[in-house]
This record gives sequence, C-alpha cells and structure tokens, in this order.
Amino acid sequence: MSKKETANEAWEVAKTIFWALVIALVLRVFLLQPYTIPSASMEPNLYEGDYIVVTKWSYGYSRHSAPLSPPLFEGRILGQAPERGDVIVFKTPLDNRTDLIKRLVGLPGDRIQIRDSELWLNGVKVPRAAVPRTGKEDPRSDGADLFRETLPGGRSYVIQDYGPGQPLDDTEVFVVPEGHYFMMGDNRDNSADSRVPAAAGGVGFLPDENLVGRARVVLISWKPGASILKPWTWLNLNLDRVVKPLG
Repeated sequence: MSKKETANEAWEVAKTIFWALVIALVLRVFLLQPYTIPSASMEPNLYEGDYIVVTKWSYGYSRHSAPLSPPLFEGRILGQAPERGDVIVFKTPLDNRTDLIKRLVGLPGDRIQIRDSELWLNGVKVPRAAVPRTGKEDPRSDGADLFRETLPGGRSYVIQDYGPGQPLDDTEVFVVPEGHYFMMGDNRDNSADSRVPAAAGGVGFLPDENLVGRARVVLISWKPGASILKPWTWLNLNLDRVVKPLG
C-alpha cells in the first residue's frame, strides 16, 4: 500500500470516528442519556447499580443539557413544565456540576412540610397507605416500612421510612419560589434533598435551569458488587428489575 493510500485510509478512519462522536454527542444532548444510580436515596424504586435511561427533551434544554454545562445561554429553550411525581435527574445547585436524582413533589408556590414523617402539601396531608411486604423485596430495604404515597391528581409511588425520630421527620413549612422546585428522595430518612439547604450539602430549592431530564426506565439492574466496569459480574442481575418503567 502506497503512502498516499495509507494517508487516505487514515483520513477516512478519522472522519468515521469524528462523525460517530458527533452523533453520540447529539444523542446525549438532545435525546437520551444513561445514568448509573450512585446512592440509596431513591430506594425502594431505584437502587445502587441500577442503570437508567433519561429523556433529555422532557423539559426542554438548558446549559446543563450539554456536557460540562457550558455557559452558552441562560434559562431554558423549548421548556416544558415538569409534573409532581416526576423522577428527575438534575445538577445540584451546590456546584452546578454534580448529577443527582430525586422525585419532584413541590411546584412553584407550593407549601411543603413534613410532620411526623408524613408529607403535607398546601396544608393538606398527602395520603399514604402501608404496603405489606411479600418477602421478595430487595434485602437492601430490610428494616424499612413501605408506604404508597398518592399526590394530588392521582400520581402514586412507593416510599420507604425507617420509623419515627429521624432528623428530617419534622420540618418547617417550605414555600417554593417562582422558577424553582422541591425535590425529595423516596428513601425519606436517607436523602439530603430539598429539606436540606444546598449550603449544608442538600438540594434546597432547585432552579428550573438545573433540570437535566426525566428518568423513564431502569434498563439494567445489577446486584451489589456488580459493575459495568467488571465484565465478569455482568450476569449478576436483578432480573425482575430489567427494563422496568419508572412511575
């Protein structure tokens, strides 16, 4: 093969790699992005090791839609308001870089309070009913009580609670400012969320600009100790959580 042919082949390979990267970037910014759950704050609906898919178009686009959150513009483009109960990936206001995932429970103007570990919304207690254990629950939720919480409008989901006397079981009344949201983890006693100020390591009121996308489905769920970086553990799956839609 001549030097010219070698150079042409190298150029073609470089172009292929370039366009593959461009397509991957476009998909990541505008359509879908995968995430791995890093903590227990969303148990019993999301566990560490769950590999989820997030739709980026759900709430429009902000600077946080792109990798590294470049300061290209302020606010949102093609913005759509989220709904109470959505499970959302967002950038924490503490550094505007770290990805977190919580459930949206408070919209602008809402008054949120926790009394005796129960959620109150605009002066009305949000209904919750005990969920009997079946014995098939993930052992990582052992010791917790399970409840089905139902928001206004009928949106419901299961939360877990480790009993009375926890630090965040009783709070002040939070009034959600315009252009912000109130986020909570489903693992109510193990989540530094909007009940905790951003300066203290929590989320505080979440700016609309910080929304990244809506979590739609658990694609793959690994058992503890497994990792996408460890191919020999890939078959150590929670089969009942594979391709599981998120409510």
